[in-house]
Amino acid sequence: VTIQTELPEVETIRYALDREVAGRKVKTVEAASMAILGHYRNRRQFASRLEGRKLGPVRRMGLLLVSKLDDDQLLVIKLGPGAQMRRNGARDAVEPGTEITITFTVGGHLRLVDPDGGSQVCVIGGDDLVAEFPEVAAVGMDPAGEMIPWTSFGGQVLARSMPLKDLLCDSSIVVGVGDVYSDEILFHAGLRHDRLSDSLSHQEVRRLHGALIQVVNDAIKYRGS
Repeated sequence: VTIQTELPEVETIRYALDREVAGRKVKTVEAASMAILGHYRNRRQFASRLEGRKLGPVRRMGLLLVSKLDDDQLLVIKLGPGAQMRRNGARDAVEPGTEITITFTVGGHLRLVDPDGGSQVCVIGGDDLVAEFPEVAAVGMDPAGEMIPWTSFGGQVLARSMPLKDLLCDSSIVVGVGDVYSDEILFHAGLRHDRLSDSLSHQEVRRLHGALIQVVNDAIKYRGS
């Protein structure tokens, strides 16, 4: 079974990448296929945009990983289900499903492993992010970002009349919770998955808010599901 890559997994990867590759200069880029390079006509076109560039801090925008390069372009990575980013030594064996290998001038390799080929990787201009990834403009509340006041959360919940599981899985309302984490959140909050959101009391909203923050941040602490 392939595990969907949700917010805790993406945030865990972002944190590791920011520590390990930010500030490194790209020497070469190898793409095994065109499976995750839908923005390009060929592999060389992608590689040439990244080779010789230095990676900046790695940020997360919704479920996108974004690093500003030293020429002000953006390296954008959208991880597909089950995809992983791995730091490897130059002599480490190449894992099956490795789609992208970035070799740094110092510090080994960064590999994107995606056996299902559901990821997207591109280098784009800073002003093109929303045009290329429209979901960024409709990102909902981020339980791993700035603290969400329960009153703001409650306003979003009570303004809608939809089953709680559907609400938690809607990325325009809450970022990156998904099927598995939504079940865990509702269990901790003591609420049914089919309960309509606008029927909650203020106490139930606070329980749901607390469970959302706790489950997501615990998952990040323990490196995802």
